[in-house]
Amino acid sequence: MKKTKSKIIEDLKINAKDVGSSEVQIGLLTHKINSLSEHFKENKNDKHSTMGLLKAVNRRKRFLTYLKKNNIEAYKKILTKLNLRK
Repeated sequence: MKKTKSKIIEDLKINAKDVGSSEVQIGLLTHKINSLSEHFKENKNDKHSTMGLLKAVNRRKRFLTYLKKNNIEAYKKILTKLNLRK
């Protein structure tokens, strides 16, 4: 998990010390959502993790809305890089 987290931060950071920008947060949430989706393929009745998935999806949605409102170029770049909307 630490290696994938640091790889995501390296790929999406804006400057050398960036660890908390919207782009990085969206990337980390996308990774969490994808891993939880894989988890649900095996464990369909895991209701506690379902709540975590819904919270992560809504948080990513809020970050994307913020980014779209304030920096449309970064919004389009993150969508293509993470392959979120086609």
